[in-house]
Amino acid sequence: MEPAPGPQEKYQLITRNLQEVLGEDKLMAILKERELKIYWGTATTGKPHVAYFVPMSKIADFLKAGCEVTILFADLHAYLDNMKAPWELLVLRTRYYEQVIKAMLESIGVPLERLRFVRGTDYQLSKEYTLDVYRLSSVVTQHDAKKAGAEVVKQVEHPLLSGLLYPGLQALDEEYLKVDAQFGGVDQRKIFTFAEKYLPSLGYAKRVHLMNPMVPGLTGSKMSSSEEDSKIDLLDRKEDVKKKLKKAFCEPGNVENNGVLSFIKHVLFPLKSEFVVLREEKWGGNKTYTAYEALEKDFAEQVVHPGDLKNSVEVALNKLLDPIREKFNCPELKKLSSAAYPTPSKAKPGEKGTKNSEPEDVVPSRLDIRVGKVISVEKHPDADSLYVEKIDVGEAEPRTVVSGLVHFVPKEQLQDRLVVLLCNLKPQKMRGVESQGMVLCASSVGEPRQVEPLDPPAGCCAGERVYVEGYEGGEPDEELKPKKKVFEKLQADFHISEDCVAQWKQRNFLTKLGTVSCKSLRGGSIS
Repeated sequence: MEPAPGPQEKYQLITRNLQEVLGEDKLMAILKERELKIYWGTATTGKPHVAYFVPMSKIADFLKAGCEVTILFADLHAYLDNMKAPWELLVLRTRYYEQVIKAMLESIGVPLERLRFVRGTDYQLSKEYTLDVYRLSSVVTQHDAKKAGAEVVKQVEHPLLSGLLYPGLQALDEEYLKVDAQFGGVDQRKIFTFAEKYLPSLGYAKRVHLMNPMVPGLTGSKMSSSEEDSKIDLLDRKEDVKKKLKKAFCEPGNVENNGVLSFIKHVLFPLKSEFVVLREEKWGGNKTYTAYEALEKDFAEQVVHPGDLKNSVEVALNKLLDPIREKFNCPELKKLSSAAYPTPSKAKPGEKGTKNSEPEDVVPSRLDIRVGKVISVEKHPDADSLYVEKIDVGEAEPRTVVSGLVHFVPKEQLQDRLVVLLCNLKPQKMRGVESQGMVLCASSVGEPRQVEPLDPPAGCCAGERVYVEGYEGGEPDEELKPKKKVFEKLQADFHISEDCVAQWKQRNFLTKLGTVSCKSLRGGSIS
């Protein structure tokens, strides 16, 4: 039998792979006296996806360190956050979360009997808790409440009062769950510092706060339930996992914002303490890594190919997902899944409908628009007005794109710049060269005609999704059918605002980092 870890070993297990710890001295002091009591909460909103394995992996670490761990299903928070979970679905979604989170923990070998599971509404509707909410609201400023929720609560044009209550409830949970520490993503930091500031004003102790880094999604941005291409659902079929990983951003040699590498670092390595890259013998055969840093170094030096990395992650991920799929294959849980997340009979704005819904809802979310990086630019061999560009859009290979920009944009201004690319047009040959996308540009209204490629916000990554405000949640068509003229119908309402922002019907084109714009063509069209 292995000896129990000492305080320093426990500290290392608890804090490994974390981005930040608030209250390190207090954490060590507790570990020298007794086991740490810690909780992780999850609002029961969108379907959990594979990024949830990141906190699950840390929960395994906490248990190895002897911690007493509570998992909170924050059902009331889900409703307060702009009603992401409608009241009538709250109980069903909480039941779904309980089942799927427990299945995830079982798939990575976590003993459920050592965990405490709590629903928020089990205690958050009590007289004592409600009174504390009122007490807290009498000392918290509107500014501090809004600031605390800025990274977590959905930001809308006309915020609801419920969003201001959200941070206070999360702070009070620390007291009512009787824990020493709260664990969450670094996007929770403002709520954590809010709790540290205001709990003492009610006579309650300041807690320790442990923060995971935000793991990039498959597109290179934060993995999100509402962004279909950025996440792999826990119940996705193996062929869907393969398809999504194939499209994942994994540029050769690039270790920044690489969702595939991040998943290996934060999930697969902590669980197995090793990772096997599967390769054919002619490329060196399989290689086992026992330290993540060695794998990252080999990838950065292009010793490991993105294709081999994705294939290896696919195999490892399916091993984790198989027991979850099997558990949810029973009639009872299938019924629960469809009841908790019903498919709308008619598509809402920004969502894709069912086969029985009206098939021709022409909404911007049907367009697969991504940030691209121009890797090379050459003149078309048979057309003086055309460029042939190689553009990285976060896939295994760059796309070949033909653009009529020779008379408007010098070659050197296109080289290495970020552009906005429409990716789901049907490929077509332009003077003998197949074009696999369209660079979206602003055009002046009058003569002489001026053209400027649209600019994504600074700091964007190749492959990052571009969407129209209010239509973040829909899934793009696999390929736009030319006869349906979906793009042409939407394009009729594309324009450049007086602030040089790209818009559709006065709604901004956005990425996670802000608005898409052009340099100077105010009031122009987009083509």
